[in-house]
Amino acid sequence: MKKKKLVIAVTGLNAIDSPGPGVPVIRALRESKLFDVRIIGLSYETLEPGIYMHDLVDKTYQIPFPSTGKASLMTRLKYIHSIEKIDLIIPNFDAELFNFIKLSDTLKKEMGIRTFLPTLDQFEERHKSNLPEFGKKHKIKVPYSKMIFSTAEIPNLRQEFTYPLVVKGKFYDASIAYTPEQVVTYFNKISAKWGLPIIIQQFVYGQEVNVTALGDGKGNTIGAVPMRKQYITDKGKAWSGIAIADAQLMNITRKLIKSTKWRGGMELEIIKTAQEEYYLLEINPRFPAWVYLAVGCGQNHPEALVRMALGEKLEPWKKYDVGKLFVRYSFDLIVELEEFEKISTLGEL
Repeated sequence: MKKKKLVIAVTGLNAIDSPGPGVPVIRALRESKLFDVRIIGLSYETLEPGIYMHDLVDKTYQIPFPSTGKASLMTRLKYIHSIEKIDLIIPNFDAELFNFIKLSDTLKKEMGIRTFLPTLDQFEERHKSNLPEFGKKHKIKVPYSKMIFSTAEIPNLRQEFTYPLVVKGKFYDASIAYTPEQVVTYFNKISAKWGLPIIIQQFVYGQEVNVTALGDGKGNTIGAVPMRKQYITDKGKAWSGIAIADAQLMNITRKLIKSTKWRGGMELEIIKTAQEEYYLLEINPRFPAWVYLAVGCGQNHPEALVRMALGEKLEPWKKYDVGKLFVRYSFDLIVELEEFEKISTLGEL
């Protein structure tokens, strides 16, 4: 069977200690039995490792930071498209999704570039700051949380929370605080990086289980693979994990996708207590950095997303392999100075 040739642009090339999903998404696409892909990397920083992984990424272009707005992003994408003739873009960062969602119709109408993203309503309602309301609406338990905008609010947290509690940024980062002084430290650190508000969340004791899933936008779960973290870094990131069998967790995932009519990739972060209660901590509106485990378990979610973006109707996967592990590793990538200079000065490599 002849593979269909596609040019796919992918963000999230920062394969670091808090890795982006870009590199595993690209690996999944490279293993597709249906598509022959030319991969265009879209980077924000000049030292994102994926830029220099030439066996995975055919060419990389820098794009403006999300804070510059959608107009500057559109201008840059028009330039890149004039050279590369992009068929599809897969964004992989929470912070950039707002701009890509807002531009998705324009990209398709003006340049024929497809995406397969959540709607703006889906994206907004699952924000960490909106999670309590989200839980009530979709009938899923969520730890009690509130937003704060100033360190002056921290002493009064004892009236609503017991320690330890979790301090979260609106996009990324979460730290467990055992004292008000630690809350102040984390507040300042996280707000300096991601801005306000800061979310304070009840700490729930239990085991963290995550799900990488894919919805078709009509309420159907096309694929889902649950994972238990085996090794966690000091940033709370899974450095290894194992695919598990958990019927209740899968049922929660399917019900949530049906209720929200979720469109595209997602990650559910859930705490399972000793009493087997499930609390939703976060919904990440894109593939997780460990999405390649799903490929190893027999479900190529990035390939399926491409197929749906092209208009195909897919049948849901019925099973996945349980007991397979991913183990993340680091290695030194040797890069010529000329390459670094080129991406730094010209914005292309």
